[in-house]
Amino acid sequence: MTRPVLDHPLIQTDPRLRAAYAESAGIYRIVPAGVATPSSLADLRSLTAWAQRAGASLTARGAGSGIPGNSVGAGIIVDLRERMPHRLEVDPARRTAITSANITQAELTRAALAHGLRLPPDPASSGWATLGGMVSTNASGPRTVRYGPVRSWVSALEVVTADGESGWLERGQPTAGLKVPSLAAQRRFRGDAAPVLRSAAERIAGRFPRTRKNTAGYALDHWLRSDDDLDLFIGAEGTLGFVTTILWRLDPIPAGRAGLRIALGSLDDLEPAVQALVPLEPSAVELLDRTFVELIPDRGGDSPLPPETEAVLLVEFERNDQRGARGAVGDAARALKELARDVATALTADEEKRLWALRHAASPILAALPPERRSLQVIEDGCVPLPALGEYIRAVREAAARQELTVVIFGHAGDGNVHVNVLPELARPDWPARIAALFAEVSAAAMALGGTVSGEHGDGRLRAPLLEQLYGAEVVHLFRRVKTAFDPVGIFNPGVKLGDGAGSLEQLKVGDAAAAIPDDIALALREIERGGGYARSRVEIAQSGPTPVA
Repeated sequence: MTRPVLDHPLIQTDPRLRAAYAESAGIYRIVPAGVATPSSLADLRSLTAWAQRAGASLTARGAGSGIPGNSVGAGIIVDLRERMPHRLEVDPARRTAITSANITQAELTRAALAHGLRLPPDPASSGWATLGGMVSTNASGPRTVRYGPVRSWVSALEVVTADGESGWLERGQPTAGLKVPSLAAQRRFRGDAAPVLRSAAERIAGRFPRTRKNTAGYALDHWLRSDDDLDLFIGAEGTLGFVTTILWRLDPIPAGRAGLRIALGSLDDLEPAVQALVPLEPSAVELLDRTFVELIPDRGGDSPLPPETEAVLLVEFERNDQRGARGAVGDAARALKELARDVATALTADEEKRLWALRHAASPILAALPPERRSLQVIEDGCVPLPALGEYIRAVREAAARQELTVVIFGHAGDGNVHVNVLPELARPDWPARIAALFAEVSAAAMALGGTVSGEHGDGRLRAPLLEQLYGAEVVHLFRRVKTAFDPVGIFNPGVKLGDGAGSLEQLKVGDAAAAIPDDIALALREIERGGGYARSRVEIAQSGPTPVA
């Protein structure tokens, strides 16, 4: 394939700038052909129209904190955070907010807090995650068990399509006076793909996993229920167009909050414990597996965990007042009396902070690993039906033992969503093959248990090749019909979600085959990874180091 001539005035090809955008969170290092930092909607329309003509590819990027490789690529990286205008308007009377895509979840939280409101989905990356990125992955977090993922809170999206058009997609009836004529891409979808999807509704329903969360493929199941085209853009990982502005619903902040920590002595107790908790409407049910607990030297600080703890549940309840929250904690403690080996309650803000310190202790420990033991997120987003949760964790442990790999397991137990960090010994020459074998085995286990390989982080490049195994060829063909209707030439994020035939465990940021980039930039990107510094400007990184010799 002929490489496109990068002759658009927004595109920069400086080697240091390209290197600064070669990585995001996750496992990949892919040096792009160029970088664009648009400063207006007109810039984005011009860039997409050019890419359509030139056959170039565009990969949208916010903070670069997406894990499965959905914000890196070999084409043009389009940084929607660096120079695009910022918009953040909270309407307390309507309990809504309009934000640009480059506003972070933390910024919206601060603005809404002044009115006693919030956006409930709160991923661990909320301090730097841009709202456009959260929409593009249908982001979740601990509180999804009660409040649902991002999809539940989006009322309208402003998008830029492959035709170089911009316009709004709305949920249901017109909201806030945003109604505009449909976009050409939307009309193509309605005329070509939509009738085919409706005729296949029964087959689609039969292939989608029965899990509480799923971001694999396009959300055809939600679209069939809502008939709202924005449901296809939510979770599309930038493969259908750019998301530029979002209209949000907001929720009042509950006045009461309390929690408890539950230690379990067997994985067999995990499923009945979660099933007992979910009807009590907790706002979070977080899982720390034994592999996680063993990572923490003090095992819980002021309130040590009992020996031979196999799993820990951290549970939070939110109610209208503190009395109600404390009552819910009491109900939970009684419901788990016969299952729990130990229960520690947290009825004040300080007690809650100490209780959740166990969960937050792992990140600095993983970040401080020596160079020969790197934390890699490969099998990091499986989600299974709640009755299969313990069986899935056991499958991960056993597969890791067979491959002689250390793993750290945690996640969102209330949703059956499990995250895994793999800690390979990089001195072993066969570590890539062992990781590939683990990836294949654990992915197959998730699907065999009726689950999905992508619970909340999206498919990216990592899991795109698994979609046919998960859904079957017919549903994947329907995914391609959606993609083609909105993006006929395939300019948006090729290789993400539908794959491009490349191996998903290639182009890694570690190992002998990693692409060469300047040492100072590699160090800066490593520091971002170690410290969660995804808010740092990559333009600044490129400009702060030595100037290459001509």
